[in-house]
Amino acid sequence: MGSLEQTVSSTDHHGPAKGITRWLYTTNHKDIGTLYLLFSLNMFFIGGCMALTIRAELFQPGLQLIMPEFFNQMTTMHGLIMVFGAVMPAFVGLANWMIPMMVGAPDMALPRMNNWSFWILPFAFSMMLSTLLMEGGAPNFGWTFYAPLSTTYAPPSVTFFIFAVHMMGISSIMGAINVIATILNMRAPGMKLMDMPLFVWTWLITAFLLIAVMPVLAGVVTMMLMDIHFGTSFFDAAGGGDPVLFQHVFWFFGHPEVYIMILPAFGVVSEIIPTFARKRLFGYTSMVYATASIAVLSFIVWAHHMFTVGLPLVGELFFMYTTMLIAVPTGVKVFNWVATMFRGSMTFETPMLFSLAFVVLFTIGGFSGLMLAIAPADFQYHDTYFVVAHFHYVLVPGSVFSIMAAAYYWLPKWTGHMYNEAMGKLHFWLSFIGVNVTFFPMHFLGLAGMPRRIPDYALQFADFNMVATFGAFLFGFSQLIFVYNVISCIRSGKKATARVWEGSHGLEWTLPSPPPYHSFTESPTFTRPHRNDDRGG
Repeated sequence: MGSLEQTVSSTDHHGPAKGITRWLYTTNHKDIGTLYLLFSLNMFFIGGCMALTIRAELFQPGLQLIMPEFFNQMTTMHGLIMVFGAVMPAFVGLANWMIPMMVGAPDMALPRMNNWSFWILPFAFSMMLSTLLMEGGAPNFGWTFYAPLSTTYAPPSVTFFIFAVHMMGISSIMGAINVIATILNMRAPGMKLMDMPLFVWTWLITAFLLIAVMPVLAGVVTMMLMDIHFGTSFFDAAGGGDPVLFQHVFWFFGHPEVYIMILPAFGVVSEIIPTFARKRLFGYTSMVYATASIAVLSFIVWAHHMFTVGLPLVGELFFMYTTMLIAVPTGVKVFNWVATMFRGSMTFETPMLFSLAFVVLFTIGGFSGLMLAIAPADFQYHDTYFVVAHFHYVLVPGSVFSIMAAAYYWLPKWTGHMYNEAMGKLHFWLSFIGVNVTFFPMHFLGLAGMPRRIPDYALQFADFNMVATFGAFLFGFSQLIFVYNVISCIRSGKKATARVWEGSHGLEWTLPSPPPYHSFTESPTFTRPHRNDDRGG
């Protein structure tokens, strides 16, 4: 019996395997987190190249570089890759790296499933990207793949796209189950739910959202498959179906999906701002309840994407008011972040700069969302560049900036080296300027009536489009600074201490930098930080 225990002990605490097998077979949460983050970065650049193709075509009126059909394929693939390939896997990667360390767990609860949930993704996206080489080209019907464009008039490659979406959904559901099982069952002794870091809370709620809505996406693409290949008429009006049914089912998935991409961002920013303000997060409890409220309300606002389809008036009013209601818990969060910074001893390292840009620019995106929520006004904004401006202000300075902030914040912990701060600040300022120069003019283009998803446009839209294209290339190429900074940080750089940032607190900062391959071989005992009241300070 003793020898068996020694064998288990020696295999349990060994380091990583060598070579490629380490990455293929790994069940270690840090390795899998790294794989997710590297995959996400690759997809970010592939999707970014597609975005630059779109912006290059729109630099001037007239058809310049690509045919309209290929332009439609680029708009579709750009959206799908950025949403499902860049933003979501990046947050799952952060969850894999940080949640076990934040809650004092040795690893994720279901490590083999964790490996599987990652390795499905490269095959899913390889299949989706391969559609560009197929006869008839890639999906060309927009990232929301509305029927009947995606059923009756779709290229043959749509079947491969449907299979890829199923694989992505399976990966997301498995990852979500793993997050929930880890958080609920593997917290350190003494850590209650209301003691968890905000990042862990936001991911717990996000994981429940994923489990709730991914089957809806699977359902709608399966209905598409049946319409294309098996003679059903779910969305075909000629056979008694209804194309508007597609929009209802899609957005019942699609709107919670928007919050799946932003709630973990709220968690990241709620970790970083208190660290660099050197204060406890203001209103921790209200932040948790606000996050849960957003998640619940996200299920009853889906038809605000559909005001122009001929909803009954009572439906328009219901979705208008519920959409405005969702601004309340979001406003609570913004207030709490500002209150956390108020009279704090703030310093402005790169993670804090990205977090401040997040708060300001995400709020602008939220305000334009409220404009779109007003049903009669939405008749004017719908399907114009105003909508493009709105969701890019939410997703780029929202999701993408928070991922950048998280990378700079935790990179010294992950690698054991400090990144180059001057280069980080240069990356931030070029990204900040690039994002605003790209997307702010789109508000004016939309208000002037420029429709989205068009490869050519009237002369009166030329100036703002030219400005937006300059901004897009500035933003795109400035991301190369980020990659260089990350690589140089991994290879060299000043040694990082265990508690990298002066204002940081939490179990993850009790580990050395970089943390050992198996973070906590024994459960740490969690002691609740002293708080005079819920507001902290």
